[in-house]
Amino acid sequence: MDMKKKLLFVFNPRSGKAQIKNQLLDIVDTMVKADYEVTIYPTQCAGDAKEKVEAYAGNYDLVVCSGGDGTLDEVVTGMMHRKTKVPLGYIPAGSTNDFASSLGIPKDMEKAAEAAVTGKPFPCDVGLFNGDYFVYVAAFGLFTEVSYKTSQEWKNVLGHAAYILEGAKCLHDIPSFMMQVEYNNMRIQDEFIYGMITNSTSVGGFKGMTGKDVLLDDGVFEVTLIKKPKNPMELNEIIASLINLVDDTDMIYSFKTAEVKFTASREIPWTLDGEFGGDHEEVCVKNLKQAVDIMVKKPEE
Repeated sequence: MDMKKKLLFVFNPRSGKAQIKNQLLDIVDTMVKADYEVTIYPTQCAGDAKEKVEAYAGNYDLVVCSGGDGTLDEVVTGMMHRKTKVPLGYIPAGSTNDFASSLGIPKDMEKAAEAAVTGKPFPCDVGLFNGDYFVYVAAFGLFTEVSYKTSQEWKNVLGHAAYILEGAKCLHDIPSFMMQVEYNNMRIQDEFIYGMITNSTSVGGFKGMTGKDVLLDDGVFEVTLIKKPKNPMELNEIIASLINLVDDTDMIYSFKTAEVKFTASREIPWTLDGEFGGDHEEVCVKNLKQAVDIMVKKPEE
């Protein structure tokens, strides 16, 4: 008798209004029908998925996770801490799931499970942030201090940014950060209200904001930095750019790079994939090209 392939299924039972509860049996059935022996592990607390994957992924042929972007971030981080890596499947269950839509992973949980077990591996870039990892976005400024959590009920992160900016009674209300940014032998010294390093076609469900020709396996990130507005006209220019995705404003820097270094005059809070990523004065972000295999739908024949 053939040895069955082994699959570790790690899921966050609380993610996305606990929607997985109604579909758990169908998801596991899909995995078993694809000839996997399945071990199921519901995460018990923050950090649990990372530890589980780091310790046990080597005993399996495939690791599939389900949850929001935070769960995916933990599982990828756990895998990055391992010497030997196994492919990852992802069944999105959060509220925005930018990364899944960037990879063309179906929103429907059963179809996503099918892609995870019958699809093909896609070698995906991963971000190294000082000593930590992120999957698709590292950000600072504006609402990152309260994390994306509170903004998910807004239609999108950047719509929310525009909303906050419009709501600012005066320009002094907007926190800003004096920073030096170094990339591709360039150096910028400026005052920023928001910055993000992304590997995704959308952030907060907002398509196109991360720039054109975004590829998730090209070894470079898209970087977007919003300058501090000095007067209401500049503020309106930023808002217009965020809402209409107008690219021709001097108020926003955008560029592609494999590595970028930020130096600030004080510690600044960052978020990694929407979760708190610590306060940092110096940040070095590197793109680890095609560092992890993520299962995606096979192209239609």
